[in-house]
Amino acid sequence: MKFKYFYQQFFSYISIIIIAFLVLSILFTHYVEDLVYQNKADELISYGKAMIKDIKRTPEAQNQVINQYSNVLASRNMSFSIFNSSGVLYAVGRPGPTIRGLTDSDWNQITKGKTVVVKSDYTRFGLGGVTFVVLPYLENGKFEGGILLTSPISGSSVMIHQINQILIYMIFIALGVSILLSWILSRIHVKRIKRLREATSLVSAGNYHVKVKSSNFDEIGELANDFNLMVDKLNTQMEEINSLESRRRQFMSDVSHEMRTPLTTISGVIEGLKNGMISEEDKARGINLVSHEAKRLIRLVNENLDYDKIRSNQIQLFREDIQVLEVLEIIQDQLLLQADEKNDQIIVDAPPELIVNADYDRLIQILINIAKNSIQFTSNGTICLRGRRGEKETIIEIEDTGIGIDPTEVKKIWRRFYKADISRTSNPYGEFGLGLSIVKSLVLLHNGEIDVFSEKGKGTKFVIRFKDQQ
Repeated sequence: MKFKYFYQQFFSYISIIIIAFLVLSILFTHYVEDLVYQNKADELISYGKAMIKDIKRTPEAQNQVINQYSNVLASRNMSFSIFNSSGVLYAVGRPGPTIRGLTDSDWNQITKGKTVVVKSDYTRFGLGGVTFVVLPYLENGKFEGGILLTSPISGSSVMIHQINQILIYMIFIALGVSILLSWILSRIHVKRIKRLREATSLVSAGNYHVKVKSSNFDEIGELANDFNLMVDKLNTQMEEINSLESRRRQFMSDVSHEMRTPLTTISGVIEGLKNGMISEEDKARGINLVSHEAKRLIRLVNENLDYDKIRSNQIQLFREDIQVLEVLEIIQDQLLLQADEKNDQIIVDAPPELIVNADYDRLIQILINIAKNSIQFTSNGTICLRGRRGEKETIIEIEDTGIGIDPTEVKKIWRRFYKADISRTSNPYGEFGLGLSIVKSLVLLHNGEIDVFSEKGKGTKFVIRFKDQQ
């Protein structure tokens, strides 16, 4: 059975208010009754004590004192009787019936000189509708009797009844107001929850830009805050997913193009050799071309595998202290032939005592990739390999005097196959490929930093910082 949240809120508010009013009304009525009876009892006790005091002071005028108090109390709708040590009542000097209904405990208290107060008791003494007190009379510490003072409670009962009627009216008024307020509050809460529900439906339909009004006033407001944060994160993640999907498509396109070119070349040369379409003097050149393109394919596959291993943290570093000058001279020797082809000069500048803590093979891989790119984009220039000491770090710089990179494209060079499309159209110097993506990943794997500074037409400088091992 479905029970709407609105009615749950509404009836919970009403129930709490009704129960609270009933409890408060009962407690208030009980308090007022006790207060009324206590005041009446205090008044009777004060008259009784005054009467006993006057009798003790003028025992010879006992009857006169009793008659005076009888008139005074009669004017206040009160009455009294005197009883002896046996409990026999005397109504204004005349003997009456023995006090009936007192418990042994009550009588013991009276005989010991203690006052007994009976509140709202209608039948104990056969005097229905009265409140009374019993005051003992002691003579030289000996119990001689006492005074029984009574007062009708009809007036007090009427007042209590009127108070109860007023409380009932207040309950109905408060009930009406509480129904109205409960209805309004329930509508407000349900409306806020309904907005969250509608927003959730929009999110489930794929709208990740929806927002709901939030606050820190209560839990619903905090829930709205959390909902907005969730939507923001979902929106960010969807943008990342879309970006990754776009990059995946671009990557597949770039890889397909990169592989199609050497495969087309290899296939064409093989078909030419097979069908005798290539002359004997060109066969050696064709075979060299096939070998070159096959190596290019192998490099492309190896770079992809290497990049994926780095991204999936499958690369383990074996760090050691390495002399920077020795490494830079090795790079110089390995790339000397390529530099000569572009009429470039490689210069090494590093102090012999400079040490870097790194994985030797990966350091060579980093520097080879950067230096190759420098040679690739430099003709008739210089490539300078420098090493120097920084503050708690070793700095290696590779600077060229090549064509440089546009400032708007500097941050993009770390992407996989960035500029592959440019290389196919307008860039006569080739492409960045995967090399620089691998470089940055390896530097970060060393907890290092790499920065690029370039100006179009004036060259590029790569700065690598390796932090000292603690």
